[in-house]
Amino acid sequence: MSELIAKYLVHDEPNIEKKAEEIALGLTVGSWTNLPELEQSQLRKHKGRVVSTERITSEQAESLITIAYPTINFSSDIPAILTTVFGKLSLDGKIKLIDLQFEDGLKNNFPGPRFGIEGLREKLGVFDRPLLMSIFKGVLGKDLDFLTEQLKQQALGGVDFVKDDEILFENVLTPFEKRITEGKKVLQEVYDQTGHRTLYAVNLTGRTSQLKEKARKAKELGADLLLFNVFAYGLDVLQELREDDQIALPLMAHPAVSGALTSSPHYGLSHSLLLGKLLRLAGADLSLFPSPYGTVALEKSSAISIAEELTKKDSIKTSFPVPSAGIHPGLVPLLIRDFGVDSVINAGGGVHGHPKGARGGGLAFRQAIEVNLQGKTLAEGAEQYPELKSALQLWGNAEVSV
Repeated sequence: MSELIAKYLVHDEPNIEKKAEEIALGLTVGSWTNLPELEQSQLRKHKGRVVSTERITSEQAESLITIAYPTINFSSDIPAILTTVFGKLSLDGKIKLIDLQFEDGLKNNFPGPRFGIEGLREKLGVFDRPLLMSIFKGVLGKDLDFLTEQLKQQALGGVDFVKDDEILFENVLTPFEKRITEGKKVLQEVYDQTGHRTLYAVNLTGRTSQLKEKARKAKELGADLLLFNVFAYGLDVLQELREDDQIALPLMAHPAVSGALTSSPHYGLSHSLLLGKLLRLAGADLSLFPSPYGTVALEKSSAISIAEELTKKDSIKTSFPVPSAGIHPGLVPLLIRDFGVDSVINAGGGVHGHPKGARGGGLAFRQAIEVNLQGKTLAEGAEQYPELKSALQLWGNAEVSV
């Protein structure tokens, strides 16, 4: 019988064997022993199964419970799965959903990324280094000329992706469609001038019922990627966008709102499950999450666990991990060490706050990546590159401070 395996972290539970059986029953057939024998026989194939229980700390503080759920109990969609394995259980004390293990038959119902790491590298023609992304900053209340000039400077700095700020919604000064068409003109000009290609991720926003039509229009207008605040809408909405062949654009998942679901050590879902495994299954080509070093730092093991779920070998394509927040060129050695070459280095203030502006900030990052991959220290690279030198003087160098 096909099963979905769920693992939970439980706190302050004196009898974990009893708790595990209550979960296995309560999330499947409900009451078991009080039912007539005929009904028990009919429902047996639907009953959850306790796989294991394990104490992981002393004095009964933390335990792991693993439950198998028959896949015949639910339809093959993320809302049905999350409701089955964690619906009412999420309200039942200190319990956190750590992981879900999908058998191939169930996993094959989910699309995974359309492009993934390989497809995005092919679009850019870059195969041998981490990619670099920057963010529009200070564009709220500014017009399209301001936005496109900022886009141009970032592209001239050698940035691979530029994304909208996640709080840039539809507005009269920088409307969605104009951002796409005018941005495309600017990036083509930079490509013609420099030979460097930059892709622009426009923020897909609005009412859920309008998203597909808006995304299809973005495709018609030549959009490169879509940024999507997936956790404000839901993973199933992301999957709907991914599966629509009339859209067929790379999808960049922003983690806004996810902290409400992941941050507590006692409640919610693990970072690796929500921002890693489930995003990848639903079709995100890139997943943004807080880095361990920046202004909204995530605990290092959690951040790395997200990247591992996004990039480990599987039957579906891999997704780019994008550690973010508070990133500057002096952190590049740490980012490459911890997240590898198949990652995206994402910066906002670390690009725009450079003394030589966004172009200088982009160049400083590219220089930091180059010298690190050459086996040199950033200090050595600063002797060759003035933009990198300025960045290290302003923000510091992780090679010496960490």
